[in-house]
Amino acid sequence: MLSFISRFRWPMRALAALTFALVLGLSSTILAFAQVTLTQISSDPFTNATSNHKTEVEPSTFTFGSTIVSAFQQGRFFDGGGSDIGFATSTNGGQTWVHGSLPSTTVNSTPPGPYARASDASVAFDARHSVWIISYLGIVNPSGPVDVDVSRSMDGGKTWSAPVIVNASGDFNDKNWTTCDNTVKSKFYGNCYTEFDDFSKLNLFSMSTSSDGGLTWGAPTTNPNHTCVIGGQPVVQPNGTVIVPIDDCQETQILSITSTDGGNTWSNPVIAAQLLNDGHPGNIRSPDLPSAEIDSSGKVYVVWTDCRTENFCNSGNNDLLLITSSDGTTWSSPAFLGWPSTRIRLEVPLILRLSTTPSRPYFAMPPAPATLPPVSSMLASSTPPTVEPIGVSRCNWRDR
Repeated sequence: MLSFISRFRWPMRALAALTFALVLGLSSTILAFAQVTLTQISSDPFTNATSNHKTEVEPSTFTFGSTIVSAFQQGRFFDGGGSDIGFATSTNGGQTWVHGSLPSTTVNSTPPGPYARASDASVAFDARHSVWIISYLGIVNPSGPVDVDVSRSMDGGKTWSAPVIVNASGDFNDKNWTTCDNTVKSKFYGNCYTEFDDFSKLNLFSMSTSSDGGLTWGAPTTNPNHTCVIGGQPVVQPNGTVIVPIDDCQETQILSITSTDGGNTWSNPVIAAQLLNDGHPGNIRSPDLPSAEIDSSGKVYVVWTDCRTENFCNSGNNDLLLITSSDGTTWSSPAFLGWPSTRIRLEVPLILRLSTTPSRPYFAMPPAPATLPPVSSMLASSTPPTVEPIGVSRCNWRDR
């Protein structure tokens, strides 16, 4: 059985456009990657003696229009979670920011909430209901139970509600991720989906759906074979099909689970790719969980760390591999993502969704050491895209 410290994901999925006005100041790697004037947008406000302070880690960031919302742990506990979930919001493309902490969440919140800690922030926007959503884990006790919650904002991410329960079954829930269907022509426009795995039930694939802007959430559903999973990241196609790239619970395969009926039912998984890993240099805690994104045509892109291109997994290193799919069922063969002059060493896959014609994700990965090439040379295309935020970028550095 995995230990508590190995259960929480605490994703760092960050930075929503190549303006890089949104620089979180939370990772030296990301700071170096920006290569622009840095703006600190938040700081840990807590002083409780039980956790580590001046720490804000593992942000999730989502952009819609000119609004950017980031959420992250504040006051990190060494063995998992934070004193609260912090947020930072810009309504003018990153020029100015407001920040704070979610209310009524943990015992450290203002006002205090029911949880000892909070973790795994994930940001989404529901265009139909004009609601920003932050989902997270409410940790009752480090050994469980762990709830899945959301906080909602109706004023553009400036203030947030008390927790709304997604799942409080008494189980040890983990690795939540939320996304919304924002395509007006979709049959399920306005549905939001929160995926998590239920560690108490052998990492059971679980998905809850909301159709009212996150005010209420349906009972979690699973698929027919009750798949054992870890670290899913759902994306929604323009036709409303939900595709969930996700690892099997042994982290040996990337699976894909889909729904075509608005989350009422979910398919048994198909195997999207095999996972091969040769350890992580420097003992980086970076399991092989996928980072996914989708372009405006509905094509899905998945990146992860893999060693098959490194001397048949005999070099102690991993590279980034990419697979794509247009339906969540048939996937391309893995393609190596690297730079002409260097191999990838630092294992932090970054997917940027930028304004291009047609819109498509770009993939970036800083090599080690920390000296980084120009931004344009870090793109998967030789032609830099228009600098205009249109979607999410996710730097998926998921600690165990």
